[in-house]
Amino acid sequence: MVLFEVNPDLYKACEIALRQCLGVREGESVVVIADEPERKIGYHLWMKARELNAEAIYIEIVPRKMHGEEPPKPVAEAMKAADVVIAPTSKSITHTIAKKEACEKGARVATLPGITEEIFIRTMSADYDEIVTLTNRIADILDNGRTVHITTDLGTDLEFSIEGRKARRSTGVYRNPGECGNLPGAEAYIAPVEGTANGIVVVDGSMAGIGILKDPIKLTIREGFVEKIEGGDEARKLEGILSNYGKEARNIAEFGIGTNPNARISGNILEDEKAFGTVHIALGSNYDFGGRVKAPIHLDGIIKSPTVLIDGKYLFRNGNFVI
Repeated sequence: MVLFEVNPDLYKACEIALRQCLGVREGESVVVIADEPERKIGYHLWMKARELNAEAIYIEIVPRKMHGEEPPKPVAEAMKAADVVIAPTSKSITHTIAKKEACEKGARVATLPGITEEIFIRTMSADYDEIVTLTNRIADILDNGRTVHITTDLGTDLEFSIEGRKARRSTGVYRNPGECGNLPGAEAYIAPVEGTANGIVVVDGSMAGIGILKDPIKLTIREGFVEKIEGGDEARKLEGILSNYGKEARNIAEFGIGTNPNARISGNILEDEKAFGTVHIALGSNYDFGGRVKAPIHLDGIIKSPTVLIDGKYLFRNGNFVI
């Protein structure tokens, strides 16, 4: 184990994450899962968990190749046996069966894919009571909605059904058994009904696996799948990524709304998708949050300044919350 000099600001963010957001109590088992790029943050979390008198366990995995790839089976078993799992990893394990099964066993799980010290310190300083209220308010609207229509000035014009689906609330506060989500919070997200998405999405913020976009990526979507990708070099890179994973990787998996006022588009998808005033569309797997598609990847694309209508009623107009 490589020892690090303690960063006081990082250590304080770890305390907020473990004590306030995850409600870690003395004697609970806390499994910290990290990989080499996130080792420093993982080690700080492990030290803070020890300080809180938890049964702190540090596991370091080989970095996954792509967001959404499953962790090793022994790690998945450890996750299911823990009271609390916190996972700063360079590739996301948020939308994995391992995380889903850990939550079903009662673990409280927070994933921090691609987290940096700067982002962790900045976003953990937000008012999480306000984030919980806003996230739940938006999620309630999605729960009762049937159709979503997203437009932007750059050409996004996408419609899909969410009828019968329930939104997930990634508030950043996971204190009850089985609750899970990202740190930092927060977002409200939902799995569109498979096969119902049709239209155009112009991703102009950032794209998971790529970062901040120099040129927008235009996705043509028909009956729930991306059938054409247009743009510059970054669009070709996305095409190359998806070509390795089959048709399921092109599924319109998620519609999400960021609710963290301290988050900004930095090129790190963990932070980008939480930025208030943006929405995101994800491709690939949605099996772990109410959908039917199991895919080896899950890639989010951030859309800036969206206009969003739920059942014909405005939720956002040009990125401004109007409810």
